[in-house]
Amino acid sequence: MTGYLTTHVLDTVRGCPAEGLKITLYRLEGDRREKLAEMTTNDDGRTNSPILPQEAFATGTYELIFEAGDYLRASGQAGADPLFLDVVPIRFGISDPAAHYHVPLLLSPFSFSTYRGS
Repeated sequence: MTGYLTTHVLDTVRGCPAEGLKITLYRLEGDRREKLAEMTTNDDGRTNSPILPQEAFATGTYELIFEAGDYLRASGQAGADPLFLDVVPIRFGISDPAAHYHVPLLLSPFSFSTYRGS
């Protein structure tokens, strides 16, 4: 296997990488949810290594959990509680065991988007 998974978080309000945002990766199989990794974004809004490296990479269904609310509070962008966006889950499938999958998050206090990047 040569594939791997990376992620990146951009703060679209401030126009910069989202530093210090906690991300957790789970593998899903039926009702089972297995935690594979937990990382925090660096000053470039990325994790310091692939969130799912080559040696652990496999096809299947995964979920990235972004602790957006904690980041928004720390960066002074949070509104009144409860926040509109707090925990942002992105569920996606990996079908090509040899590919690089990149799942970025574009974040603001009231919206987010994602796509399969390169």
